[in-house]
Amino acid sequence: MRQEMKKKKVFISLGLVVGVVLLSVVAYFFYIYKSVTDTVQEMHEPFSPSRVVDLESQEPLSFLIAGVDSRGDTHAGRSDTIIVMTVNPNERSIKMLSIPRDTRTEIIGRGTLDKINHAYAFGGVQMTADTVANFLDIPIDHYISINMEGFKGVVDALGGVKVDNPFAFDYGSHTFEEGELFLTGEEALAYSRMRKEDPRGDFGRNDRQREIVEAVIQEAANIGTVTKAGGILGAVGESVRTDMTLDEMWKLQANYRDARHNVEQLEIKGNNATINGIYYLQVPDDELARVRSELKGHLGLE
Repeated sequence: MRQEMKKKKVFISLGLVVGVVLLSVVAYFFYIYKSVTDTVQEMHEPFSPSRVVDLESQEPLSFLIAGVDSRGDTHAGRSDTIIVMTVNPNERSIKMLSIPRDTRTEIIGRGTLDKINHAYAFGGVQMTADTVANFLDIPIDHYISINMEGFKGVVDALGGVKVDNPFAFDYGSHTFEEGELFLTGEEALAYSRMRKEDPRGDFGRNDRQREIVEAVIQEAANIGTVTKAGGILGAVGESVRTDMTLDEMWKLQANYRDARHNVEQLEIKGNNATINGIYYLQVPDDELARVRSELKGHLGLE
């Protein structure tokens, strides 16, 4: 009888221990989920796209990625980086186009011709998205705006990124050897900023910026748990703004992630021009038509 009572006490004790452990696990994951939710709410800043894309139906969609040279939670100033990314899950492919910051175009909402990167300073992400959409004649469905501090945070939260450097160069206190490199956030920022030592100037810098963005996409696509997502979102909550909700992020991860296996880097060419003493990049009509056609085709609009 005593032996049976002892066994019963042991089972009760084990049950209590297992129950406490399970409750602790549930509480931990609830805490992580709430942290992720709170961070996404902090990042969320809606804008007005010209259309609504159904992520469940895996329709092709476009993103505007704007890099703003600001610090902390500030998202003001000119956008030194403007990248348009189109994603076609049916073709399992991504196209990325860097628009040179000195590109001369109409700033939508002001009715003036100016450098495209001035749109962010004049009217934030909405004016930038409207201006880019008008310039490329495609809809901008979603946006991601990130300041430089957030850029470093994303890379570090992912554990670093790999790049393939075509030539050796120095920038600030950093030295970048030729070949495959593994970069921290600070190094990735310096790598993407260098322009003067590149024989291609802004075009070379644009290539490195797209390479970093692609590397981040490849790493982020491997996020399989809420805990990993929480770490990344926690690192960039104050420095990133996007119109996407948490539900949309999960759908994007689930339905579009395979597109990352085929990333094509696009370039738009132009001619140097000085107008009223100010330097611009003028994109010829035939070059603009070529780029527009390629992006429209990838979005299924042609």
